[in-house]
Amino acid sequence: MATSAKGKNKKPLIIVIAIIIVAFVAGISVTMVMGGPVDKNSKDYEIVKVEEGSSTGQIAAMLEEKGMIKSSFFFKVKSKIGGYDGDYKAGQYAVSKSMSMKEQMELLCSGKIVGKMFTIPDGNNLDKDATLLEENNIITKEEFYDEVMNGEFDYEFLKDAPAGAERLEGFLYPETYQVDMDADAHTVIDTMLKQFDKVFTDEYYERAEELGLSVHEVMTVASIIEREAKTDEDKKNVASVIYNRLEVGMPLQMDSILAYITGEEKIKASLEDTQVESDYNPYTNNGLPPGPICSPGLTSIEAALYPADTDYLYFVATDKLDGTNVFSETYEEFLKDKEAFDKAYQKYIKEHPDKK
Repeated sequence: MATSAKGKNKKPLIIVIAIIIVAFVAGISVTMVMGGPVDKNSKDYEIVKVEEGSSTGQIAAMLEEKGMIKSSFFFKVKSKIGGYDGDYKAGQYAVSKSMSMKEQMELLCSGKIVGKMFTIPDGNNLDKDATLLEENNIITKEEFYDEVMNGEFDYEFLKDAPAGAERLEGFLYPETYQVDMDADAHTVIDTMLKQFDKVFTDEYYERAEELGLSVHEVMTVASIIEREAKTDEDKKNVASVIYNRLEVGMPLQMDSILAYITGEEKIKASLEDTQVESDYNPYTNNGLPPGPICSPGLTSIEAALYPADTDYLYFVATDKLDGTNVFSETYEEFLKDKEAFDKAYQKYIKEHPDKK
């Protein structure tokens, strides 16, 4: 009996479908094998580092060399197909052989790096930064100061900075940071300078120029503001006092600057403090001190750039002793405010003799 034409046409179709199914199953199998964990029972993690600017191919080769994946070629293909290519972020990652290739790809795209964390508070100076970094086992004080004095950093805002131990004072921006486990002093300090570079925008450079100030001078003003005032309103008023005093040639006479010289935090400076010999002494020198006295936060920087428009020449802490200030235009007003503060201060000292 003759086979119908219809029956003959079905056989090639069945064969094609079978080939497609086999290829599909084979593809799934290859994906499961090549994309699966190198050792699903492993409980160990290894730190792998994705260098800045690494290509997908370089990352794949690094992972294969460390035995984290089975095929660098398959990693590159899967990166393309999965949309990971170009999204890998630099940093150190904790990777395990028990992780699938996809899990590793997602980790390297997440930016969830491992490393050491530290926080620089607003108002810290270099000495406090050095102590903090050493106590947190980031870098030693010796490494810190060597880099502060001798490290090479290419930033516009440092072009007016003086050479020496205070070169970077004011520019190690207060923020929480995470650095690689093996980060050296240059990387740690550059990370903070890089953050300052992001914060101090083109608008701020232009505003500094409008004020006739260098960035170094703006940061000097901002650092004094940071140490003298707590509230945003007070900061803008303190900025106004600084500029008004500079304009009329009055010494700044601000105790926060004395504290930078003496290294002592006092509610009220002593007469002896005001006589210390230093270019930073705001009682014996007119004008701004040679440089910043701490690293100010953003609100203090903005206050230095956009001060309140006042005729204030004086201010003193209020009798509340809560860190707020009272401002005045005349010396007579100031004396009344100071008398109120002195009474409150004397009462406080009697009750807290250890705080003198």
